[in-house]
Amino acid sequence: MIFLVLILVLLALVGAPLFTVLGAGALLASVADDISPDILIIEMNRLSSSPNMIALPLFILAGVVMANGGAPQRLVRFYRAAFGFLPGGIAIVALVSCAFFTMFSGASGVTILALGGLLYPILKNEGYAQNFNLGLLTTSGSLGLLFPPSLAIIVYSIVANVSIEKMFMAGLLPGLLLIIMLSLYSLYQGRRCQVPRHAFHLREALIAARHCFWDLLLPFAIVMGIFGGFVSLTEAAAVTASYVLIVESLVYKSINLKQKTVSLLTETSLLFGSLIIILLIALGLTNLLIDAQIPMRLLDFIERYIDSKIEFLILLNIFLLLVGAVMDIFSALLVVVPLLLPLIARYDIHPVHLGIIFLANLEIGYSTPPVGINLFIASQRFSRPVLTLFRATLPFLLIMLLWLLAVTYMPVLSLWWL
Repeated sequence: MIFLVLILVLLALVGAPLFTVLGAGALLASVADDISPDILIIEMNRLSSSPNMIALPLFILAGVVMANGGAPQRLVRFYRAAFGFLPGGIAIVALVSCAFFTMFSGASGVTILALGGLLYPILKNEGYAQNFNLGLLTTSGSLGLLFPPSLAIIVYSIVANVSIEKMFMAGLLPGLLLIIMLSLYSLYQGRRCQVPRHAFHLREALIAARHCFWDLLLPFAIVMGIFGGFVSLTEAAAVTASYVLIVESLVYKSINLKQKTVSLLTETSLLFGSLIIILLIALGLTNLLIDAQIPMRLLDFIERYIDSKIEFLILLNIFLLLVGAVMDIFSALLVVVPLLLPLIARYDIHPVHLGIIFLANLEIGYSTPPVGINLFIASQRFSRPVLTLFRATLPFLLIMLLWLLAVTYMPVLSLWWL
């Protein structure tokens, strides 16, 4: 059995598809604990029939359509016209644009690929240092993970069995705080590099706003619709996908649905398929671990050495930072969250607060080796070595670590609405 486990670990290290490793691990765990492997199929069926699961492919479709319809270019033009007059304004434009786009794409890699090539030459021409530009665009790919309709928040809510609407509310203040902190650093860099400020032209700002009005309206409509009780999450996803298709094909006329429908659905299916297969297998493995009482054994071990809530939170952050460095965010959500839920009950930590702490750590993990996906995608996009990009992200990661401390030890940021 140990030999087989080592083989699985080796296969994971050399790049075997994650779902195959998790599936094989689940079968090994069932054999080792005399548990019927049928539970894997039962758990997969339960997850696939969840009403909230329908929202995922619809939001992914909306992100794919926006990316192909020119929304990134329209948004960058508007933010540049609105904020370009500030010292460091173009850097703030990059931050806000990336956060906005990641909300709908659900993947930092898509954001870097869609906006990186557009924003990098703009930042460079404005006079920002190369390392600042690379670090900013590499880390900004994951900024929107705490804003609705973030796929990561939806997945956490499904796994932890908490209200998706409450998680959306909880992510607003921490997400805004991080953007403000990074914006202040961008202002400092703008002054340091003596980046010229652009005069504010109301006419250009109004024209840019008119061109992307329908894009800007979307997040406000989603938030008002969900939190106002007008639509459920699934209905909001369906309306969002329909809205984006209508806007891009009929209003902006940037997509010809007769020619692009197949390619749009193919791209959406590939993104959703790669996510759902990991979801199904990982939750089956997690259920086996719970049946084997792994969480209770872990709780007993921690209770022997950890007495206070503060100590537990310190250990939790160290652990999650390590998890974020070696696992992608959705795999970590599915494998690790169920193991933590019994522990937080012991230390009186709200599951919504845990969700924000978890996602904050994993947001940082996107830019940390050895598996920080932002580093590898940015390396491909900007043709720079991964080590160079990691060094460029260090100032941003330091700011994000300070933000993580605030999110962890000031639960009011996540639970203000309770």
